[in-house]
Amino acid sequence: MIGRRIRTAGTLIAAALWLATANPADAQVGAFIDSLFGHKEEPAPQPEAAPAAPAPAKKPAPKAKEASKESKPAKSGKGGDKADHKAPEPKVAAVGAPTAIVTGDSADPATLLAQANAYFNGINTLTGSFMQIGADGRRIGGKLTLAKPGRLRFDYDQPSPLEVVADGTSVAVRDRKLNTQDLYFITQTPLKFLLREKIDLARDLTVTDVANDPGGVRISLEDRATLGGTSKIQLFFDADVKTLSQWRITDPQGYLTTVTLSNLQKGKSVDGSLFFINYGRAEDKAMQQQIQQTQP
Repeated sequence: MIGRRIRTAGTLIAAALWLATANPADAQVGAFIDSLFGHKEEPAPQPEAAPAAPAPAKKPAPKAKEASKESKPAKSGKGGDKADHKAPEPKVAAVGAPTAIVTGDSADPATLLAQANAYFNGINTLTGSFMQIGADGRRIGGKLTLAKPGRLRFDYDQPSPLEVVADGTSVAVRDRKLNTQDLYFITQTPLKFLLREKIDLARDLTVTDVANDPGGVRISLEDRATLGGTSKIQLFFDADVKTLSQWRITDPQGYLTTVTLSNLQKGKSVDGSLFFINYGRAEDKAMQQQIQQTQP
């Protein structure tokens, strides 16, 4: 039987401190989990009902401005002095209106966003390898399995005993060595948009930048509904926006975690039992026994 725990800010920080001295691989997984879930105490999800995603605040889409030397900065509510701001015209955040993004690149941001949406919406299943790089530079690899809608799994390489599983309602962080799991709502994680059946980046998140970097396309986003505050997300694609190569998450505390993807395969058959979470109910225990019996 898998134990069930509720993680609080204190236990997360204490665990991170202990892991940092005990096992670098586990410490890195702990840092990644913190980047996903933050450090704010929240109740564990209940298995009886799926949590509802928080309704995004409705704001009018910012209007695109014509580039000129006389253009005035957008109002912020206070009359700040912008004389020392020598950077090019700032990117305009867009909520639901990607055409409002201003970029110095020649590529059309709306087209790049549409290509990214098409990439994600063309995925039914996705498998591959990942390499996670923490804020301190430590690395740990593993296997990624995704099945839309709602299901995701990270299996970390040894010596880490941890695995992260999303079943469409909740996210379970399991410790195979201790035989425990911690539960979170999917809506508390900044990667929840990747699990939606239909993805629209400008609708689901706040788009802050779309740019053509030398190595490919970079899309910068903000998610203000994650546990602990606002998370900043950067997605990196190849030049044709055909492959997602990397994402970077800066958590509400400012810590950066980078995940680089490789050997990705779309449309591969995936075993649905990989995403099973035991909530402790009788039917869950019976299902877990059935799964264990079918495993080699």
